[in-house]
Amino acid sequence: MKWIRRILYIILQCTWGLPQTLLGAVVFLFHLHGGHSIYHGAVVSRWKRQYSASIGLFLFISERDVHCQPLLVHEYGHTLQSLLLGPLYLPVIALPSMLWMMLPPCQNMRRNRKISYYRFYTERWANAWAERVCGEEALH
Repeated sequence: MKWIRRILYIILQCTWGLPQTLLGAVVFLFHLHGGHSIYHGAVVSRWKRQYSASIGLFLFISERDVHCQPLLVHEYGHTLQSLLLGPLYLPVIALPSMLWMMLPPCQNMRRNRKISYYRFYTERWANAWAERVCGEEALH
């Protein structure tokens, strides 16, 4: 039964989630040198960036966090959002998440108010779904 779910996951990511999966595939091609594995059907790659990201079927985990299972669970949660939202994933989840992470006013607000990065709706939602599906704890 598990393999049927994984095949369905891959098919949906490559059809309904095609825009982000294509983007993820391009990024993957630029990071072939890193280590790779599979997590619940998602392709996991190590990269040298200081942050981790989920782009369709692909998870990119920073080298410093490669052994952080809760981070892997969290990033997998974004792939579940991709399954639900399809082509809306990029504007509804990816863009707001990137802005929340990178914009200096957002960084300052998180630091000054001691707000966890994972309180933002995109991150909280990814955690909730991933924990439910994977049965493992995500970052909070």
